[in-house]
Amino acid sequence: MRAPMEREYERVVKTSPNEPLAELAACLSRLPGVGSRSAERMALKLAREPDGLLKRLAAALKSVGETVRCCTRCGSLTSAGQEPCRLCTDPGRDGAVVCVVEDPNDIPTIEKSGGFRGRYHALMGRISAMQGTGPEDLEIRKLLKRIEEEGFREVILALNTNTESDATAAMLARLLAARNVRVTRLAFGLPAGSGIAYVDPVTLERAIRGRQPLA
Repeated sequence: MRAPMEREYERVVKTSPNEPLAELAACLSRLPGVGSRSAERMALKLAREPDGLLKRLAAALKSVGETVRCCTRCGSLTSAGQEPCRLCTDPGRDGAVVCVVEDPNDIPTIEKSGGFRGRYHALMGRISAMQGTGPEDLEIRKLLKRIEEEGFREVILALNTNTESDATAAMLARLLAARNVRVTRLAFGLPAGSGIAYVDPVTLERAIRGRQPLA
């Protein structure tokens, strides 16, 4: 049996589709990993606490909107008062290597690994016929301009491992082939601590092709 809050929410959404509550649920449902039902529950929870969680969330959203920006050079998130971002201006980083990612959210993940100390560039997506995203929709022209102006000697493609990302990587490799720059891509291998019996065939095949010499 459905909870009273859920029944009440459905009544509001179905009878008044333009109500602020329905609009809030629609906005929440566009966040990554949030489905329509979860968005509805979140919206109803927030509406029931206008002076508590809803007020804090509104203040946090306002603060982020006013103080957080995407770096105009690399695309990573930065504060409004720090432009370009610290990753672009840190003199201790290797300015000869740039790591290209699909989304700015990938940058903190790579940073946490501690394995890269160069510059970054976010494409803001990948080529996707399903989503209607073509090369002209990505930050490719800006990447080419940065290669000329900043003199990168290596471009590391840290893209995902699906068909669309593979197509994006192949296109970038063709574009960069005529330039005096080395193009590499993150290695595909076995997850740390994992056994071969638990690895999917595609990952295993790529690990075999990307094998490294021991001596």
